[in-house]
Amino acid sequence: MRLPRRRGAGGPTTPADWLVVGLGNPGRRYEGTRHNVGFEVARTLARRWDLGRPATLYQGELSEGRAGIGGPRVALLLPQTYMNEAGRSAGPARGAHKVGLDRVLVLHDEIDLPFGQVRTRVGGGLAGHNGLKSLRAHLGDPGFARVRIGVGRPDSTDPEIVAGYVLRTFDEPRDEVAALIARAADAAEAMVAGEDG
Repeated sequence: MRLPRRRGAGGPTTPADWLVVGLGNPGRRYEGTRHNVGFEVARTLARRWDLGRPATLYQGELSEGRAGIGGPRVALLLPQTYMNEAGRSAGPARGAHKVGLDRVLVLHDEIDLPFGQVRTRVGGGLAGHNGLKSLRAHLGDPGFARVRIGVGRPDSTDPEIVAGYVLRTFDEPRDEVAALIARAADAAEAMVAGEDG
């Protein structure tokens, strides 16, 4: 039996071991775009971990459970604020779940990595990524963990061309995109399980 969706600003106060935040933009218009690959990786994790239907909380879609049988407690968030305001969703979710900054894991597109590459890191620069800038502003520090998902970059540094590029759907074959999402989900699982180093 499925529980009804919860709505509003209230929500759980149960601590989580990890807050996993997938970055993207809400709505059909942005589905399948490079900028939304963080959402796709988060949804893959929700299926792998059998987190069930998300609740509408903290201006986002929030699923809770364990990262596998006996795994760490996770809260998985897809902010519905649009990318540039993602921190307005992640900040309150982090507070409610009492998660330390080093246990916030952000899944995001990375134009400074070639398509298909996946890298993990903790902290570091924001490389002009507006979603990461919003998270830094609302979390108070850029020291959160990240899965950087390589989507490539256009042959231009013009901000309008770059923005148009990340808001387009992938040109690469569908199976290669699916493999990228799976690799990024593997990297996220390794970080949450403490196997990334």
